[in-house]
Parts: sequence; structure tokens; C-alpha cells
Amino acid sequence: MLDPNLNPYRSDLAASKLKGIVEAARYVDPIPHQVSAGVAPLRKVPEPDGEQLSQALHGDVVDVYEERGGFGWGQMRSDGYVGWFDLAALSAPVLATSHKVNVLRTYAFSGPNARAAPHFLLSLGAQVTLKAERENGFVAVERAGWIYEAHLAPQSQMAKDPVAIAEQFLHAPYQWGGVESLGLDCSGLIQTAFRAAGIALPRDSYMQREVGKAVRFDESLTGLKRGDIVCWKGHVALMTDETHILHANGYHMAVAHEPLAAAVERIGESYGSILTIRRLAN
Repeated sequence: MLDPNLNPYRSDLAASKLKGIVEAARYVDPIPHQVSAGVAPLRKVPEPDGEQLSQALHGDVVDVYEERGGFGWGQMRSDGYVGWFDLAALSAPVLATSHKVNVLRTYAFSGPNARAAPHFLLSLGAQVTLKAERENGFVAVERAGWIYEAHLAPQSQMAKDPVAIAEQFLHAPYQWGGVESLGLDCSGLIQTAFRAAGIALPRDSYMQREVGKAVRFDESLTGLKRGDIVCWKGHVALMTDETHILHANGYHMAVAHEPLAAAVERIGESYGSILTIRRLAN
């Protein structure tokens, strides 16, 4: 059975690309949209207070298969996640992006100076389409306003160390389904960090425990390396060195840095033992 979180199908409707693979009452082709707000929540149901499953950042592309009551049911192209988006946060047509936000967060302003009214906040990894206008160190951006140009980098520029990216989020609030700098969850932190390094990881913790190669470990938890992903059932953390982890978690309600041994003892009460430890590079 295909994972419905990663494949756009329901009993009443499915993507045309899945015809012959899944059964549905009808099959449709998508209409591409692009996130034009600072961030667009991806919800489980088409309601303003529906559970947030993930988020799409400015510039992300979403293939929309159905519109209902101001929401669109679609699939993110970046990681394939499926859910409901507020259509007010999306625009069409899709514009080609060339740059991305390369700092933890920055504002899109109404004009090319720091006193201009802010339109919205953009988080690390948001993608933008530049215009030709430049003034006072700011650059005009389609569907956003003016952004301080030093806070942007070409999309081809990748971070060398995903852990260093994750460490920038230390103390950020915990937010279920979040991938933005103002709040994110355990798997969102890891996905965001590796994405900045040009490594595409799936969205959820159960998906991330299948990436890379398994690392052999025992109760001593020795031999681990910076960048290893520690996976429990329902939780993931990132090793910052041989003995410490960084993770967004509900216990601290924030991104925290702590000894792995202490976390294992506490996390075990809710999530059980470590299932696997994954390594993406030697």
C-alpha cells in the first residue's frame, strides 16, 4: 500500500499519475502553485485550525489537485508530502527561483530600507525570484518586496555541515509540523539542516529512520559521529559530537542540546529504546 502522506490519493480522488496503481472515483492532473506567503502550513484537514503536518516555505512549489472552501489539496514537490494548503498563501503561475535565504531569518520589506513596513518573515531555505532593482543594499523580489541582499545566496550554494545549520536553531520553540525558524519539530529540524547542505531527506521521523546506512551500536553508545541521526519510534535527534545530541522536543518545548545518555533515559519512558542510528556519510 502506498504511503498516503507521500502519494496524492483518496478513495474519491487521486492524481492521474497514480491511475492503474490505486483505485479512486476519479483521477485529475494537478495545477502547479507556488508559496507566496512567508510560510504555508500543510494541514491534515481543510480547516484553519486543522492539525499541521508540515510547512512549505516561500518559493516552494505545490501541485494542487482539488480546491475546497479556500483550501487546496496538494503535494509538495520538494519532499512529496501531501495535505491541505490555504490557497491565500499560494500563487500561480510558478516562477523560476534563483536564490534562497541564507540566514536564520530575514524580513521582506515594502521598500528598500530598514524603516519600510515588513511584509512577512522568511526563514532559512526560503526561495526567491529576484528582480533587477537594487537600492541601499536591498534587492526587489517577486511576490515578496525588498530583501537585504546579503541575506540571500544562490540556490547552488550549499552548506558544508548540516549540523552547523541545525545548531543555529538552538532554543527555537517546538512546533509540531514546523520547518521555519520560529518553530519546528524533531524531523523538521533534521530535514531543514540537511536540505541546506543539498541533501534531500523525507519529512517524518518514520521515514528518516530509513535513510543512509545503519550504524552498529550497543548500550555503551560509543563510536557515534557528528551528523549521525538517532531514531526512536516517533522521535529523531542529531549527534553534534560523540556524546551529545541536538533535537527539537516536547520536553523542553524547544530545540535543545544535551548529553545523549541523559536523553536516552528520559525519552525511553515515552518512546522506548533507540530503533536505529543512521549515517549519511563516512
